[in-house]
Amino acid sequence: AVEKLREEVSGLNKDGARLDRNAVYAAKLQALEMLYHARRSPARQAAFDEFCRISGQGLDDFALWSAIREDLAPDDPLWTDPACALGTPEAEVLREKLRDQIGFHRWLQWICDEQLEEAQRAALRSGMRLGVVHDLAVGVDHSSADAWTLRGVLAPATSVGAPPDMYNQQGQDWGQPPWHPARLAEAGYIPFRNMLATVLRHAGGIRVDHILGLFRLWWIPVGNAPGDGAYVRYDHEALIGILALEAQRAGAVVIGEDLGTFEPWVRDYLAARGILGTSILWFEYDGDSPLAPEKYRTQALASVNTHDLPPTAGYLAGDHVALRSGLGLLERSEAEERADHNASLEKMLALVRERGYLPGTTAGGQAETEEQTIEALHLLLTQTPSVLLGVALVDAVGERRVQNQPGTTEALYPNWQVPLGGPDGKPVFLDDLPGNQRFNTLLAAVEGALRS
Repeated sequence: AVEKLREEVSGLNKDGARLDRNAVYAAKLQALEMLYHARRSPARQAAFDEFCRISGQGLDDFALWSAIREDLAPDDPLWTDPACALGTPEAEVLREKLRDQIGFHRWLQWICDEQLEEAQRAALRSGMRLGVVHDLAVGVDHSSADAWTLRGVLAPATSVGAPPDMYNQQGQDWGQPPWHPARLAEAGYIPFRNMLATVLRHAGGIRVDHILGLFRLWWIPVGNAPGDGAYVRYDHEALIGILALEAQRAGAVVIGEDLGTFEPWVRDYLAARGILGTSILWFEYDGDSPLAPEKYRTQALASVNTHDLPPTAGYLAGDHVALRSGLGLLERSEAEERADHNASLEKMLALVRERGYLPGTTAGGQAETEEQTIEALHLLLTQTPSVLLGVALVDAVGERRVQNQPGTTEALYPNWQVPLGGPDGKPVFLDDLPGNQRFNTLLAAVEGALRS
């Protein structure tokens, strides 16, 4: 039966246009339910029981939400009805009624935890110093488990986002309820601390998305446009202190995504507490000129791009300008946007040529290739003093499509549903990377430069 389910969805791997996550998840869920009901050895059962004991009430409440969510839509009134809030008699009735499914969802979390543990162990065995670096999102969806179980410390009538900026000239609404600063403090920051401890359980590092949100967040009242929001401040000393403490306990590195609109002193504050920043090649400037690599921050993760930008191949071609224009995200003409992009791009390429990483033209008079340019940009970053250097998988295989377009929903763009592909648009599988010439060439070039 499990093999039959695999065959039903295996063909989806050949679709290079879009990932059908729902179909794959439905098939996996059926297979996992079969495995869940198989008899476990005493040792396996003891390990599962210990995981449930350690995880405590947080696991139980998440499993309850998961069991209820199987039958209810995200906009069902139950999720916002105070009479059905966590801890009410109505919720406890559901906890008893859905006992079997709750057990299944506890088991799923145990399997995930085991896989994360093995991934970290394998990474360290392979010679990686940090291993897996987990990501901490800036918030959660209004219909998520956290939004229901932590409703008492969130502000459900608002969502977080960003004011108008270069990412999105109309501002962004991420559809996520923010922490309520007063209620979170009244709770002794326990929900925040528990979340961090869970994320860091099997991690060598943690990347905190929009770490500036631990200082202030752009709140948007429900029903208003992103530009109508306002900044709400948080007790950053408490939040950053808890983050640093939990990371120290886990022996993990903290990387803060300190991009976007921020107050200048914030970066100094984070650096003083040993938290790394994020330096993106396209954004690092010294006045009107690209920042020289030797002037980059030491306490930072330096990379050519980020998941919120197009892969470098797409960026070089200006694909993102046409995409944002088509989605109605520009406040000026596409021609003006493209002219600015081309001008800044030429400044960066001039620096790369000046440092000797690009020839301009080859001996035969041929222009620099896309692959040569991507490699040269990464080699430029190997000359920075930054303690970490990131190479995006999309750049290593030649993908050019945007994985995530900030400020859009699924109705506008298939965020996180674009399968990894090569220059020809065909899917690239992780199992095939050892034999992927472009992948190996870029990584060998970067590794060689770092060693020299």
